[in-house]
Amino acid sequence: MKIFNTLHMQKEEFVPLEPGKVKMYACGPTVYNFIHIGNARPICVFDVLRRYLEYRGYEVTFVQNFTDIDDKLIRRAQEEGSTVPEIAERYIAEYQTDAKGLGVRPATHHPRATENIDKIIEIVRTLEEKGYAYSRNGDVYFRSRKFEGYGKLSHQPLDALDAGNRIDVSDNKEDPLDFVLWKAAKPGEPSYPSPWGLGRPGWHIECTAMIQKYLGETIDIHCGGQDLIFPHHENEIAQAECCTGKDYVRYWMHNGYINVDNRKMSKSLGNFFTTREVAEKFGYEPVKFMMLQAHYRSPINYSLEIIEQCRAALDRLYNCRNNLDFAIANGTDAPGAEDAAFLEKADQRREQFIEAMEDDLNTADAIAALFELARDINSFTGAPRAKATLEQAAQIFDGLCDVLGLLYNRESGDVDAEIEALIEQRQQARRQRNFAEADRIRDELKAKGILLEDTPQGVKWKRA
Repeated sequence: MKIFNTLHMQKEEFVPLEPGKVKMYACGPTVYNFIHIGNARPICVFDVLRRYLEYRGYEVTFVQNFTDIDDKLIRRAQEEGSTVPEIAERYIAEYQTDAKGLGVRPATHHPRATENIDKIIEIVRTLEEKGYAYSRNGDVYFRSRKFEGYGKLSHQPLDALDAGNRIDVSDNKEDPLDFVLWKAAKPGEPSYPSPWGLGRPGWHIECTAMIQKYLGETIDIHCGGQDLIFPHHENEIAQAECCTGKDYVRYWMHNGYINVDNRKMSKSLGNFFTTREVAEKFGYEPVKFMMLQAHYRSPINYSLEIIEQCRAALDRLYNCRNNLDFAIANGTDAPGAEDAAFLEKADQRREQFIEAMEDDLNTADAIAALFELARDINSFTGAPRAKATLEQAAQIFDGLCDVLGLLYNRESGDVDAEIEALIEQRQQARRQRNFAEADRIRDELKAKGILLEDTPQGVKWKRA
């Protein structure tokens, strides 16, 4: 597999530190509000990366954090007359609702910043002892220029880096480019005891602490949104490599931005949408499909037209899978002359899918391969086929859908059984020439969003 490594700005062969195992970290949400659709993109994309690595036989340890102590949480708690832990618990639960809705699997570990204060303090003390950090009035800062590699991820010289871009401005700093590791407590804020007095961790240090604790000093893959390259990930590299003297991350992966109606998403422009808001109108799965139908490094555009197209595309996949179920239920015992050629073509589609995913997680081309497989299946199931052949096709189809985390909203057996029972009642009415009752049942199913098609193999149904 080749991965575009932001560190070297090129595709590189993926070779994990330990054969057969992958250590992977993704920056998680700051839990002070609902996640917006921009947040949903890395959540969906890197869940697929993990799924694909596991599909290829790797044992993946995947860590995604929750930032549960931060200026944004503090402000939210003050505005609501609540507490920071209450805000964090509420929005971690809301995140989990959205992640489940998007069909995203839980990480191996979901650590919180507040659960790792001791590790954070340990790293800051090490940096101070090595001369990379200094304390001023209870704050502790990292000396950015002392790290010779500073700027290597964002590929900018030190003088070109924007010191005001998500970096705190403070008179306590020796240099504007220095960043905070530990913040002195302010009145009324949550705080923790430390060698520098009561305080709380800076934003960047928490990820390094969690990586060291759960994955080790050097990991295979670190991923997140493009907006995190500088300063967040740049600062992670600096503090981690100065602390341990070792390489921090072998492969850095960053996804592109999301625009809304071809304009940058912004609250000031009134085009800012939470994932929950979009899902309430269109469902979660079309949102996820939208995140995957373009290459993860490319910008994508959200619009009503695009989300409707995604929903229609998903319907085609669901209908294909329903056709397979119907064909399997009515399958023959013996394979026909076309079965071997069909299975060979299905294997070719699977290889086409794998080839796309091996090329820097190209989900766009992988989805194209999946739709070609769906077209092949629909064509093949137009006549009675061997049950064993159809089951092999279903196994391939389901495997590829599972890698992408799609088609997770297939109806439960109980719902399917209810529909099948009504269809059987209709068939019984037709056999008895009670066409009025048969039409009534058809109308009842139609009202439930179920469309019927009478075929030589029996009645086939699909959702409208």
